[in-house]
Amino acid sequence: MIDIQNQPDYRNIPIDKVGIKGLKYPVNVLDKTKGLQSTVAQISMYVDLPHQCKGTHMSRFVEILHQIRTKVSLASITNILEDMKKILGAQSSHLEITFPYFIEKQSPQTASKGLMDYTCSIIGSSNGKINTDIVLTVAVPVTSVCPCSKEISDYGAHNQRGEVLVSTRFKGLIWIEDIVRLVENSASCDIFSVLKREDEKFVTEKAYENPKFVEDIARDVAQALMEDDNITWFSVSAENFESIHNHSAYAYIEKGSVA
Repeated sequence: MIDIQNQPDYRNIPIDKVGIKGLKYPVNVLDKTKGLQSTVAQISMYVDLPHQCKGTHMSRFVEILHQIRTKVSLASITNILEDMKKILGAQSSHLEITFPYFIEKQSPQTASKGLMDYTCSIIGSSNGKINTDIVLTVAVPVTSVCPCSKEISDYGAHNQRGEVLVSTRFKGLIWIEDIVRLVENSASCDIFSVLKREDEKFVTEKAYENPKFVEDIARDVAQALMEDDNITWFSVSAENFESIHNHSAYAYIEKGSVA
């Protein structure tokens, strides 16, 4: 059968990224408490394509992923990136894995248990010139209470749910749970999936006594990350979904070396 992908192309235009996007696949992710956690990821895999090549072989991306099977680790990501370059004859490779990660939390007063989900992404790239670049991103929902509203009001203060997005590059192993806890400790209060009346009273009062601007949350998270010698680069974005405005409040901080 004729292999159309292997035919030459005469437009003299290289492609930076070509491959598959949005593949759903079961994976096992390192869990600090249980060892491994099973989840379902959405995966995208790309390589570069030289100007003289008409197309890449899309089926080979899935075959490479299936050989590694389901365990997600720094080693497996590095292996996938190298296999992509080798098997597809590419100079660079790129892998994106996005998945929900679940952590069991107890409510603060009644110890009622429930699962909180956090959206996580691992993005890996390899171009053959530097070591494999891997970035872990964790999205953490939080509660914030406005310090200004509390200060100027005779009673009450406006509060809202927010989201903190933390991306990191690191030297050794880094735990999703540690990033989540760091962020939650930097907010007015963390969020729970199960709250009884005693718990609701506790978190409401805790948040009220711990007001934070979006700037405060971003700076507190950044300060904690800067104190971790394992982290070589990070970005922090904090977004409050304002309850009294039709827009969000936003802050962003980036520190460290990308290379």
